[in-house]
Amino acid sequence: MSLLFLISMVSLPSSLSSSQSVVLSSSRFKSLTVVMVLEIRTEMAKGEDDIILNILYCGICHSDLSTIKNEWGNAIYPVVPGHEIVGVVTEVGHNVQKFKVGDKVGIGYFISSCLSCDNCKQDSENYCPQLVTTFNSSYPDGTPTYGGFSDKLVVNEHFAVRIPTKLPLDKVAPLLCAGIAVYNPLKEHGLNEPGKHLGVVGLGGLGHLAVKFAKAFGVKVTVISTSPDKEKEAIEKLGADSFIVSRDPEQMKTRGKLIALAGMTKPTELSLYPIMAGGKMLAGTLIGGVKDMQEMLSFAEEHNITAEVEVIGMDDVNIAMERLQKGDVRFRFVINVANSISLS
Repeated sequence: MSLLFLISMVSLPSSLSSSQSVVLSSSRFKSLTVVMVLEIRTEMAKGEDDIILNILYCGICHSDLSTIKNEWGNAIYPVVPGHEIVGVVTEVGHNVQKFKVGDKVGIGYFISSCLSCDNCKQDSENYCPQLVTTFNSSYPDGTPTYGGFSDKLVVNEHFAVRIPTKLPLDKVAPLLCAGIAVYNPLKEHGLNEPGKHLGVVGLGGLGHLAVKFAKAFGVKVTVISTSPDKEKEAIEKLGADSFIVSRDPEQMKTRGKLIALAGMTKPTELSLYPIMAGGKMLAGTLIGGVKDMQEMLSFAEEHNITAEVEVIGMDDVNIAMERLQKGDVRFRFVINVANSISLS
């Protein structure tokens, strides 16, 4: 069987595996981020609990860009990014019970965990010590994981979620990472109750969804941004209640809890005394478990919450990455995979 992947590399090796049928010179592409289409001949190994899906859409998360540029120093090349995946089931294993052929499913940040630790037993697979991410990782047997910038995916049914029928597939894709990344901490920290006040720092892929989910919970929302020109969009389009320019020290004199959601490319330094003296708190969350993801999608369907997206084809991925680096997207790129690539 042939799989079609988008392979992302920085400083390419002098040659690729012969199974990938291409050889490139590293000197020619040195220091560039290159995304190219390669056809990889491989057997689709399907277990009894696995489903195979044809990928329809895949969102582009900033962590895709950070990984292919090796900004965290952990890139395993060749990288096939993508963990905001929407697809249709084409095959199921003998033991599969959740899905049938033809079902629309979603895959998020991870595709495996031990399922036996305390975190997994409490439906928090996202905190499993043996978590396997959807790309740039490997299973316990050493098999590498490749993400949604491709045409097919095999995954254990446990780690897939059902896509609600009322949500448009392209606009639901970013919910599988950005959506759960904001939904879960809202619930975990009690910010899903009317009367609470949420500050959203940054009006990007995660930020605009945080505003939408929080308003659906009945929470008062203040958007905090370095760009004053985003105020109109935040309030009039997304429904935020107020807007603060983060560069204004007077506006930033607030007491509250800082919840970190996204990975930084550089270490963050914090002075503890201002946190102590201001009665502030610092916390962090990493997406959510499978049960949380399904709950989030049901909530999104009930309240008609989807991402603001710009749909692109596979041929546009390099340009999209360049624009993402500059913050030039409102608010999420989504690749129309099904209509972009085909196997001969």
